[in-house]
Amino acid sequence: MPLKVKNLLSTIALGAITASGASAAEILVSGNITTSRTWTADNTYNLQGQVYVLPGATLTIEPGTLVISDLGGSLAVSRGAQIFANGQSGAPVIFTSKADEATWTNGDPKTGTWRPSCLEWGNLTIMGDAYISENATPGNTATPSASNYADMEGLTPPAGSTVGQYGGGNDDDDSGSLSYVSFRYGGRVVALQNELNGLSLGGIGRGTDIHHIEIMNNVDDGIEIWGGTFNLKYFSIWNIGDDSLDIDQGYRGKVQFGLIVQGYSADAKQGSGVGDNAIETDGAEDSFWQPVTTTTMYNLTVIGNPLDGDGLTAWRDGARVQYRNSIFMDGGETLVRPDGDDGDGASGYGDGAGVPGLTFAQVWTTDYNVFPVPNAPANPAAFYTAQTSGKLAEMTNNVFFRNLNSNAYTEAAARGVLAPANNNVLLGFSDPSPIASITRGAAVTTQAGTSDEKDTLPVIGLDPTPTNAAATANGLVAPNDGFFSRADYRGAFSPNTENNWLSGWTASEAFGFTPGDAIGTQVCESLPNSTGVTSQITAYGSPSAAANDFTVQVYDLPLNQFGIFFTATAATAGTPFGNGRLCVSPTGIGRINTVRNSGTTGVIDLNIDLTAIPQGSGTVTVMSGETRYFQLWHRDATVGAGFNASNALEVTFE
Repeated sequence: MPLKVKNLLSTIALGAITASGASAAEILVSGNITTSRTWTADNTYNLQGQVYVLPGATLTIEPGTLVISDLGGSLAVSRGAQIFANGQSGAPVIFTSKADEATWTNGDPKTGTWRPSCLEWGNLTIMGDAYISENATPGNTATPSASNYADMEGLTPPAGSTVGQYGGGNDDDDSGSLSYVSFRYGGRVVALQNELNGLSLGGIGRGTDIHHIEIMNNVDDGIEIWGGTFNLKYFSIWNIGDDSLDIDQGYRGKVQFGLIVQGYSADAKQGSGVGDNAIETDGAEDSFWQPVTTTTMYNLTVIGNPLDGDGLTAWRDGARVQYRNSIFMDGGETLVRPDGDDGDGASGYGDGAGVPGLTFAQVWTTDYNVFPVPNAPANPAAFYTAQTSGKLAEMTNNVFFRNLNSNAYTEAAARGVLAPANNNVLLGFSDPSPIASITRGAAVTTQAGTSDEKDTLPVIGLDPTPTNAAATANGLVAPNDGFFSRADYRGAFSPNTENNWLSGWTASEAFGFTPGDAIGTQVCESLPNSTGVTSQITAYGSPSAAANDFTVQVYDLPLNQFGIFFTATAATAGTPFGNGRLCVSPTGIGRINTVRNSGTTGVIDLNIDLTAIPQGSGTVTVMSGETRYFQLWHRDATVGAGFNASNALEVTFE
């Protein structure tokens, strides 16, 4: 990532942007979606009020599609329905507002301008059928039950309708998939403490795939999760009006690679425009109900507001959370904030009838496999699977930097977080930074002259590449369990490669907050490999053919597997190929006969000689203006045909 190079737009991506911009046809979407349909990149879609995808229907959204709505437009996917919104690194799916679109040049979302605003449209809400714990619904039971449900926050469905409900008894429920999706300037206030988040996820099962998600500006929380078991990977949350990541009602999934940047989204009070906690975790409602939030999070980069931000991590109602291999910096309050209860009358930790009768202090010293009581499910070991080692509450192998509040570490120290055995690194103001660079703008005062006055130092430039103490995790890496990637560094980004997973698809790049490093644009989505995600391809160096400084890289690979790159002069829509898809055309194809191994990082890269590209029975020299496509074939011995392929990359050389 230190190398700043122009991100080239491919012919395909340019076509998607042009078609989806000012010249595209606008489709007004009103009423509910009752039968399956596809939204295409040659249109824009304007949500007219609250739109539900009803049970039995599937909504598919193509890469490069723009959903640009007026005030009040919102999308909700009901239980029993599915959404497949899968963008690509150069052609994301973008949900945003007309006011945001007005800042684009020639309809290109890569040219947007950041504004202190939110509430410009609604949000995306997805409701699933996995277990939740919600005591406010009459008839729900404290023991996990398939009949337990809740009404989704921020929705106002017709009286007697179930389209706004989530929860059930299927932890493997599949609500579809989201990838490379950017949500901007959203939210809606229905009533006090009843607001739409950037992305709302209720009762989502582990059959649902969610990765590469961005939330930029929202009136309420960035991503809020109620129960469920899905896993979350590669997410970026900026300038949120309440909590950046908020977890409730017994979430039991896993989390890795997340960037959180606290700030403000409007001149409003804290919680409705000015950031509150960076991460807030509620265990259950009420505290002695089950399931209880039990999760492990690796490789987060959490950047607070040093003036008036609240906790970097807030803990409520018995939550069991492990934070590992992460960076927590610039907090405005405390690193560890025990809130007791969430303000709804719950009993907090250790109430005697609680979860599991453990105090807040005790969850930090109790082994991960001590399951909560009372109201336990019949099979607690199979029910709580996200934690596989350590203690119920942990902060281990992290870097804490420049948290200057007088009480920043008081609670953390009391909980043993700073003990040498936990391998955390505590850095002060004058110590070397754990990230490459951060630039803040002038202080902004919101609600000036009132009791709600707050000050924010907004982040206007960020290179989150881990450096110094964060550049290595000293071999203390996530387990190879089919979801976690074994990343030997702290924080959400790699220090040793040009893997800036924000590049090509995010508002943070469009607004100039984060650098755009990658060359080329991904085209054609392959299929997940045995890690549970699709191998991602990028390139770095120089886009100049004459410079001959060009390296192709693939990450999120199975560990210790062999692979080779091949290249072609054309692409295909993707034909079956082992456990994946072949995305490059046989036209002008050539195999680059250098075998590489993904090793313990799950990364393969190769410097390619542009003067000797294999093609047919010989080699050719790449010329300026020529477009080429690259893809990696790799072994994947644990599944199916035993091999898979990465996504494909299109590069137009200068």
